[in-house]
Amino acid sequence: MFEKSLYDLIRGLRNHKGNEKEYIQNCLKECRSEIRSPDMDLKATALLKLIYLEMNGHDMSWASFHVLEVMSSQKYHQKRVGYLGAVQSFRPDTDVLMMATNLLKKDLASSHPTTITLPIVALPHLVTPSLALSLLGDLLPRLTHSHASIKKKTVVTLYRLALVYPEALRAAWPKIKERLMDKDEDPSVTAAIVNVVCELGWRRPQDFLPLAPRLFELLVDGGNNWMAIKLIKLFATLTPLEPRLVRKLLPPLTNLVKTTPAMSLLYECINGIIQGGILGDGEDFSAREEVASLCVSKLRGMVSINSDPNLKYVALLAFNRIVTTHPMLVAEQEDVILECIDSEDISIRIKALDLVQGMVSSDNLLSIVSRLMRQLKASSSALAQQQDGQEDLDDSSEDGSGRRAKSQEQTAPLPDDYTIDVIGRILGMCSQNNYANVIDFDWYIDVLTQLVRIAPPPSPRDLDSDSSSSPKSVDISERIGNELRNVAVKVKAVRPAAVRAAELIISRLSTDTVSSRPVVTGALKPLAFVVGEYAFQLSSPDDTLRNMLGLMPRVDYPEVLATCLQSIPKLFAHVAGDDRALWTPERKSSLSLLMARVIHILEPFAQHPYLEVQERAVEFIELLRLTAEAASGQAPSTDEIQQDAPLLLTQAIPSLFTGWELNSVAPGAQYNVPIPSGLDLDEPIHPNLGSLLSQADSLMLPTQGDDEFEVYYNQRPAPTSIYSGPAIEKLVDAPEEVGSSYQQAGEESYLDADIVARRKAERRERNKDDPFYIPDMSSSRTGTSTPIHNILQKENGPDLDIDAIPIMSLDLEKLSVSGPSRHQQSQHPRQARQKIVIEADETLGGSGGNSGVSTPGGAARPGYDSENNSDSFNLSKAAKKPKQKSLLQFNSSVLGGLSLTDEQRPDDGFAHERQQKEEAEMALAMKEVQRLRLEMQRANERIQVAQGVPSEGVAVVKKKKKKTKTVVKADEGEEGVLKKKKKKVEGGGGEGVVTKKKKKKAARVVKLDEGDGPDGEGMGGE
Repeated sequence: MFEKSLYDLIRGLRNHKGNEKEYIQNCLKECRSEIRSPDMDLKATALLKLIYLEMNGHDMSWASFHVLEVMSSQKYHQKRVGYLGAVQSFRPDTDVLMMATNLLKKDLASSHPTTITLPIVALPHLVTPSLALSLLGDLLPRLTHSHASIKKKTVVTLYRLALVYPEALRAAWPKIKERLMDKDEDPSVTAAIVNVVCELGWRRPQDFLPLAPRLFELLVDGGNNWMAIKLIKLFATLTPLEPRLVRKLLPPLTNLVKTTPAMSLLYECINGIIQGGILGDGEDFSAREEVASLCVSKLRGMVSINSDPNLKYVALLAFNRIVTTHPMLVAEQEDVILECIDSEDISIRIKALDLVQGMVSSDNLLSIVSRLMRQLKASSSALAQQQDGQEDLDDSSEDGSGRRAKSQEQTAPLPDDYTIDVIGRILGMCSQNNYANVIDFDWYIDVLTQLVRIAPPPSPRDLDSDSSSSPKSVDISERIGNELRNVAVKVKAVRPAAVRAAELIISRLSTDTVSSRPVVTGALKPLAFVVGEYAFQLSSPDDTLRNMLGLMPRVDYPEVLATCLQSIPKLFAHVAGDDRALWTPERKSSLSLLMARVIHILEPFAQHPYLEVQERAVEFIELLRLTAEAASGQAPSTDEIQQDAPLLLTQAIPSLFTGWELNSVAPGAQYNVPIPSGLDLDEPIHPNLGSLLSQADSLMLPTQGDDEFEVYYNQRPAPTSIYSGPAIEKLVDAPEEVGSSYQQAGEESYLDADIVARRKAERRERNKDDPFYIPDMSSSRTGTSTPIHNILQKENGPDLDIDAIPIMSLDLEKLSVSGPSRHQQSQHPRQARQKIVIEADETLGGSGGNSGVSTPGGAARPGYDSENNSDSFNLSKAAKKPKQKSLLQFNSSVLGGLSLTDEQRPDDGFAHERQQKEEAEMALAMKEVQRLRLEMQRANERIQVAQGVPSEGVAVVKKKKKKTKTVVKADEGEEGVLKKKKKKVEGGGGEGVVTKKKKKKAARVVKLDEGDGPDGEGMGGE
């Protein structure tokens, strides 16, 4: 009696805060009873409330039949509620959806435009293949309706039908094309058709190439920005098929770029120019360059002038596409692009990094890397200050508040993922094309040294896992070390500097970390290889060996341990293998102690579960034990007798590591190695391999270190990064930025103080004899220079008379005539920069030369691709990116094989089978429709029988197989006709003719008048 409306339900739900669940359950019970009511208004209100509750997560699939009842209402406001409920609750597997076919047909054929729009709008949400087939014939006439809104919605609905039933597009395309070619058509209908054509064009652009003249006319004279955007996207797919469109499209697109105030249309014009190949193809080079300059200037304005982050993002996307064809034009916008690197939006930062990685060259590499390094250095300093602030939390409140205020003003630390990404891009830019962009390798080595210090710690890994059998997690510090190793191997001119850098990093690792904490940096593995392989170029081999021995017990990763175990004998051989040194008692005792220490360090690794570590440790321990016995048995030299060192020490051990020099090998060269004919990789290497592996798993290393309680409370934790700045920076505020010199772009802003001081000392020593170099007066001993007179007196003695030097007379007239030629002859060409030879990766035959990388298929990959190239780093991230799904949750790839013309229809071997399968599915669908219709008819009959058949009603008699006669009972005095083929029957008061029927019909009795008797006859009249 007092039912709730939708507004009452919403108000009640808001009034029952905290008790919503119980209130909703009561409302659902009321809706269940109300929706069964015969009152259609009450039923529609209950359905509207159910729709609201369904939007809040409650199921209403049980009310699907009631939804169908409301849809069949004759009142528009009730019918609209029913269609809304169908959109919300119906699914392709809903049972009553087949019963709605006739209702949809009826509403599509309605004479009221508002009623026609209801099924057209609802069909995209309800459509199934069988429903699309049934309603296609009713939808096509709506394309010629007098109302533009109906035609517009019909076009969009037909595209949705084509996604589930592609043949619908073939039947509808002639009428859609007719509407498109009609110049008097409503603009909204034309815009809808352009949207559909754009969605179909990228699947099969060749079908829409004949429409290019009409589409070009719409682009020029349309006046609709959104339709122009769709047309530009469509032309971008058509220009590869018809290159002549480029010259036709260039003037209108250029005009739109210059004149349009809409940023969306401006970006789409630029994007269409890029994707359509206008910048990369064409005969008119000057026109292409002019268009490229115009696009770049507009994009620069979108980045620098507008503060909208969305515009910046799409502008960077366009820059990333232009940089492939016009890198020099994009490189000129370096200032605004580098400003985006410091943006607060992380997505803008990533796109800016992609762009600078694509536009890098030998001219701008230094400035780009310097900018990125300053960002990383500021983040590292902020992180170090945060850690120091955590340690000083117990200080006074005034000091704490002041420090917090200072820390808030400074740069916030960057996330580790972003820091790793930036470091990976720096390594990729520098190592691109076999270090083609690096001019100063000394600077690059210093950058790598600084990156090792600011790199975040690696993520924890399973120490027992084999990296060769499972994908290895990204350790950016190991990639940095690999770059330093590559420079040392490939660039022989700077190999001493690379070795000294590796020596310095190992020394800092040994001294700056707590002795009880494990070494987690992955850079130790390549650095150990460098100091071991090129030990003869170390400045202090003894200290390096001592540092390596100190780091060995703290290394947890077995791969790093195996490399360190290989480098320690190399260092020992270089330190102790000098055959020219005398075998003195001091040397004998020092080497004996050194061998004892090395054996003591290596002994625990003889039982390591990692087989490679165990094997190398056992070999070197036994070798050193033999050498120690030989050294103890060799008497030292005296004043009378000169004794040589043991041959094991001076010749045998060094000969193990001398010979051919190791060079860089291409990653794909292993695929070209032929497999030996007698090699069986499936055969076990040992008959009892399983038992040996089980025993190896049970072996564990002895625990080292103190008690965990003692370590936790009495020892400082290991720092996450190596900070080498002066201590004064922790007490007072350092200057924000130091003036940069003209030699390098502000090295002090991103390199540590010790690296900057060493670089200045090396530069001063290198340029001390250069007359064109102005030294730093602050570093010189005296602030005055030596007069030229004192130099002459010192070099020539006191007898030199400067006034006695003869002076030649010059004829200026002759000089003016012959001056230019002499001046040209006196000019010397500028001294070229010293060329540094960079060795390429070695590979086997069939890989296409040293510039490519061989693949398993035998094809060569162009360009340089070392193991540290960032391409693999970026590809691994791209591979993890999930594939995006369509918003409609339907795959539109089925339209790719559909041709809109019969001539282009694909004729493959499976066409007949596919057609048979479709016909079988359609037959099943039709049987299901007939079954449901028969059930509805029988249910209606049962209802009528239960209520009683009225006298005016029609009784349906079961159809008989035999020939039937039609008997018509007329009023008295009327003539009746009884016809039968070729027979005449006379009876009663007239004659009747009985004619044979072609089709059998059930006997039907029609009562024309209640007063007629059962025996009445009808007489035929003429």
